[in-house]
Amino acid sequence: MADHEYDYDCLVIGAGPGGYVAAIRAAQLGLKTACAEGRETLGGTCLNVGCIPSKAMLHASEYFDAAANGTMKSMGIEVTPKLNLEAMHGQRLDAVDGLTKGIEFLFKKNKVDWKKGYATFQDAHTVKVGGETVTAKDIVIATGSSVTPLPGVEVDNAKGVVVDSTGALELAKVPKKMVVIGGGVIGLELGSVWRRLGAEVICVEFLDEILPGMDGDVRKEARKIFKKQGIEFKLSTKVTGVTVKGKKATLTLEPAA
Repeated sequence: MADHEYDYDCLVIGAGPGGYVAAIRAAQLGLKTACAEGRETLGGTCLNVGCIPSKAMLHASEYFDAAANGTMKSMGIEVTPKLNLEAMHGQRLDAVDGLTKGIEFLFKKNKVDWKKGYATFQDAHTVKVGGETVTAKDIVIATGSSVTPLPGVEVDNAKGVVVDSTGALELAKVPKKMVVIGGGVIGLELGSVWRRLGAEVICVEFLDEILPGMDGDVRKEARKIFKKQGIEFKLSTKVTGVTVKGKKATLTLEPAA
């Protein structure tokens, strides 16, 4: 196929932090560019259900905790906090909405066409997106990744009992008790949010220390800080199954070794 027969010089599949930046930059460099994204909003996992909304909840929960644990009182500010979780979720959604619309604006400003739908390859230069066939000289794959299912653990965000990180961001009320499976960055971040808001939080980690991949001293110090915040840890522990009855989940654990 000759160059002039392509619909676009560059097609980017995925509008997450890698994809939307690549698409905008390609357009700025003079390439006719399109970006295929199946979500209703741009920004990918990070902006919609990851980094940004989790930081909004983290920030809000820190304010609540500062008022509840006496930190503000020590500075001469006496308040009795009352949690309005619906409003807290509202500020999270507002933060996400503002940023996703910002990306839409940048797409329009830089003349990047948003092809709404999930792309499937027909050949090396052709994809189908939402019933439309699109061709491009070069195609950038920026689709991100999906979470690997945990054997014996069935996630159902709709029920709100066994949830993934997306479901944990959207809980309608503060759980009395929460078990976080995995002591990585995401689990600890969300666990600390709900701990500050009043939940009893236990973190179960397969390895002998939290935050795998980080410096050893950082990992140990971080665990001390989280324990001081009230998070309990079960290290070197494997989750072999979860059973759900009503609004309660029961975990089966065994030593990792």
